[in-house]
Amino acid sequence: MLRNYLFFILLTGLVTGSLAGEKHQDSVVDMSALIDVSGLIEKVSDKRVVYVGETHDQYQHHLNQLAIIKGLHAKHSDLAIGLEFFFQPYQNVLDQYIAGEIDEAGLIRGTDYFNRWRFDYRLYRPIFSFAREHGIPMIALNLEREITDQVSREGIESLSPEQQARLPAEIARDNESYRERLQTIYEAHPHREGRDFERFLDVQLLWDESMAERAAEWIEENPQGHLVILAGAGHLIYGDGIPSRLSRRVDASQAIVLNVNSVPELNPELADYLILADQHKLPPSGKLGVFLDVESSPPSVNGFVENSGAAEAGIKEKDLLVSVDDQPIENYADLRIALMDREVGEVVKLSVKRERLILGTIVETYQVTLR
Repeated sequence: MLRNYLFFILLTGLVTGSLAGEKHQDSVVDMSALIDVSGLIEKVSDKRVVYVGETHDQYQHHLNQLAIIKGLHAKHSDLAIGLEFFFQPYQNVLDQYIAGEIDEAGLIRGTDYFNRWRFDYRLYRPIFSFAREHGIPMIALNLEREITDQVSREGIESLSPEQQARLPAEIARDNESYRERLQTIYEAHPHREGRDFERFLDVQLLWDESMAERAAEWIEENPQGHLVILAGAGHLIYGDGIPSRLSRRVDASQAIVLNVNSVPELNPELADYLILADQHKLPPSGKLGVFLDVESSPPSVNGFVENSGAAEAGIKEKDLLVSVDDQPIENYADLRIALMDREVGEVVKLSVKRERLILGTIVETYQVTLR
């Protein structure tokens, strides 16, 4: 059972003292003001838009998001969930999933999830399942990667007319704090030759502006509706990513909630609320221990990790993976779906196609212990 999570409200208090005869001002956290999830729901339930920031691979962050969604849904039957990790061209797939027309595997395949987002699907499964069970619309917010990848490589000017038409109608570049924060992030990482900061900035702007534009469209189409937006914390901190760009488009009250794993420097402008998240992790899923060519159909083996169960069982490089426990594998998504809920130590029956010099193509089956 999930326990209640403590929420740190950022408060600024005036603390005066004498330091060389001068007064100084510090931030103060009022410990008596700490509240649980139900208290947070009461505080944000009157907002049209509630952002809940995440670190993508932190399971506890997603459990906290789910708790907030449940609380707000109990108050607002017109709630929808805006999602960074689905891309706008796949909105019809999300609609089909919520309507019960396709199952979980159909959602994964139809949105090209494992090629486009790649984080463990199980991190988000409780949120998606709750939305489906209660008929809560899920809104694909993000601009497709084909566009942002092209901008990263060659700049906005390299986009085709069709791609240009997909860009947000407005892109505001006048926030110097936003620019400086992104430049700090950019300079902290190595970059390929030719990928300069301006292109990096353009990609971030396209992400934030496109997600804000899509959210604003939903709000205008649903004038009484309420929206929870789930996105990486970097798109929300200080309000200068998605939130300020949404405010430029529509008049809607907002609140920003961030999941954090440790107490950051307390700055009231960082967010409205912080959740100091527990370290609650998913159990590891069992893996074959192979490197794959995910573009081939079926996926082919390029190599092995150390202590690979597949290599130990007799799988070889260039083998094509054709089934897991008689479940056909035609592409990378099929393989990920087949193994998604398998546990470490579990044994699976893995069938492969292999080219033999004399016999030609043959199918071999092996018992592989997942590691």
